[in-house]
Amino acid sequence: MTILIILTLCCLLLSLLFDRQKTMTGLQIGWKMFLNMLPALLTILSIVSILLYLVPQESIVQLLGAKSGPVGVLIAGLVGAIALIPPFIAFPLAGILLSKGVGYSVVAVFVTTLIMVGFVTIPIEIRYFGKKAALLRNSLSFVAALIIGLLIGLVL
Repeated sequence: MTILIILTLCCLLLSLLFDRQKTMTGLQIGWKMFLNMLPALLTILSIVSILLYLVPQESIVQLLGAKSGPVGVLIAGLVGAIALIPPFIAFPLAGILLSKGVGYSVVAVFVTTLIMVGFVTIPIEIRYFGKKAALLRNSLSFVAALIIGLLIGLVL
């Protein structure tokens, strides 16, 4: 994390040297975007924190832990496909799940389906791309997420 902060500061200084006005404009735009995302981020993280507090850790590990096997992977895939959580929240949530004892393959499937599969957004996709394309894209994305989880499980 320290390396990332140092690298970011170096890039910021370099940008300031090249074009101070564009850098300041970019920082202002970035700050506004951050403030716009903050309510959603805080709301979802609060809800997740409350749920993780209310649901015993043993239940989470039993349902999604390393010993949950294919059932845990499938549950994570279905929850990820149904949930409408943006990626900037999905990654911190993945870290929380890992710290609670959820396996890497389960977290990989959850995050991948969150990002790639959109059960809630299928009606919009059907309107713009057609029924066949929308269902095919979501189905293939779900299968790809399961394969990714399997590969992560084999590697880690």
